[in-house]
Amino acid sequence: MKLLVTGGAGFIGSAVVRLAVGRGHGVINLDALTYAACLDNVASVADSPLYAFEHADIRDRAALDRIFAAHQPDAVMHLAAESHVDRSIDGPGDFISTNVTGTYALLEAARAHWDARGRPDSFRFHHISTDEVFGSLGATGQFTEETPYDPRSPYSASKAASDHLVQAWHHTYGLPVVLTNCSNNYGPFHFPEKLIPVIILNALAGKPLPIYGDGSNVRDWLYVEDHADALLLVLTRGAVGRSYNIGGENERSNLELVRTLCKILDEKRPKPQGSYADQITFVTDRPGHDARYAIDPARIRDELGWRPSVTVEEGLARTVDWYLANEGWWRPLQARHGVGQRLGVRA
Repeated sequence: MKLLVTGGAGFIGSAVVRLAVGRGHGVINLDALTYAACLDNVASVADSPLYAFEHADIRDRAALDRIFAAHQPDAVMHLAAESHVDRSIDGPGDFISTNVTGTYALLEAARAHWDARGRPDSFRFHHISTDEVFGSLGATGQFTEETPYDPRSPYSASKAASDHLVQAWHHTYGLPVVLTNCSNNYGPFHFPEKLIPVIILNALAGKPLPIYGDGSNVRDWLYVEDHADALLLVLTRGAVGRSYNIGGENERSNLELVRTLCKILDEKRPKPQGSYADQITFVTDRPGHDARYAIDPARIRDELGWRPSVTVEEGLARTVDWYLANEGWWRPLQARHGVGQRLGVRA
């Protein structure tokens, strides 16, 4: 199968690219190479005859038409998105433009390609989204595929809009689509503005470990390589028009997560004195910070037989090992715009 992967130089997208090429799929990596992208993420497959790179923006319809015509993909895996909530608070326009207008342009280009090939039943448009579109949970309950949408940030609102566009193109035009909504990802190649890499790298640098509010916000954590495996499974075996929630079955509060990371670092790179937990600092909470996300993965488990392969403790240990061994990857990224700065503080 030949896959067009948008955002394939990003965190989750690159995991999909590496896994797909490793499994023998042809991959066209379409990426605009914005601030969070890094072609080093796919260096391990860049010389494969199964891999091709296209530097393009999903909002550029002419470029999309050229790429579809040149490569004739059998499926689209749409991961390209602006994704950092804090940045969406400061600059929501980029999120609307990329996540909504860009998804529209990609849907139209995919539909034209599908039409030109005679509308094959085997074609798929796989839209990858987030559990944040469902809003915030209380102390109990989980998000299912039937949970009403209730986005609370510019980021989650833009992703909710893109989800609705994909479903509309299926119902109106018959485009064969599948959708997935995932919980928080972590693992190798995670861009160093997100919580887990921030904690690891600040700890190593002797800087404060910032935790929003009182650290009680809860997330379900999904190891990125598990997620990539689930995405390829949904692409090939998921029912057309159906959505699947993908969770790690690993709920932790932010404070619990950070303390676990500190314990792992204490074991793998001990400080001369004390614990990395001594660097924990509570900072002003993010505006509109959702209290809790939790995924009910029953549908993907029961219909497709998928479950995550690692616990959060195992995944965090692997992640710490990777960052300790790959300073040459993360050090240059710390110089990119906004990295290391507190963003999203204005309401």
